[in-house]
Amino acid sequence: MKFVLIFGPQAVGKMTVGQELAKITGLKLFHNHMTIDLVNPFFDYGTKEGKRLVSLFRQEIFEEVSKSSLYGLIFTYVWAFDLQSDWDYVDKVCRIFESRGGTVYFVELEADLDERLDRNKSSHRLEHKPTKRNIKWSEKDIKETMEKYRLNSLESEIKKEEYIKINNTNLRAEEVAKIIKEKFYL
Repeated sequence: MKFVLIFGPQAVGKMTVGQELAKITGLKLFHNHMTIDLVNPFFDYGTKEGKRLVSLFRQEIFEEVSKSSLYGLIFTYVWAFDLQSDWDYVDKVCRIFESRGGTVYFVELEADLDERLDRNKSSHRLEHKPTKRNIKWSEKDIKETMEKYRLNSLESEIKKEEYIKINNTNLRAEEVAKIIKEKFYL
C-alpha cells in the first residue's frame, strides 16, 4: 500500500497534481475537499460539528483503504507547520498506513502568492470545490491563513526519507505528477 500525502498552502495545486498523479499511477485520489464539501451543506467546516464529521469520514476512509487491496491513496492537506496539532494529525494518518506495512510519501508543493491567487479562480478548482466559489471570501482566506500560519516547511524540517519539495509556480500539473512518479517509482 502506498500513501502519498500532497501538502502545501491553499490553491497551490494539490488537487490538480493529485488528479494527474492518479491518472498515471493507478493511485486513488482523496482530496481534502471531498469531505469538506460533503459536510458543508449541513455544517460549516469551521464549526465543531463540521470538523468532527470531516475528521470521522476521513478516518474511516483511511482505515478501510489501508486494509484494502488498492494500490494506494493520494491525500491532499493544508499543513500549518506552526501548529503541533497538524503535526500530530499527519503522524496519526501516516501511522494508519505504516502499521499495515504501507509506505508513506511526502510531497510538498509551494508556489508564489500571485500564482496561487490566479489558480484560486480557475474553473477547474471551482468545479471540484464548491466551497471555494465565493472568490472574494476564498482570496481573503488565502491571505489571512498565510499571515496566521506557516504553510510550507523550513529547510530540513521534514525528516522523512520519502520526501520531495517542488516549487510548481511555473510547472503544469502533468509535469509535477511525472516528477513525483519518477522520484518515488510509483
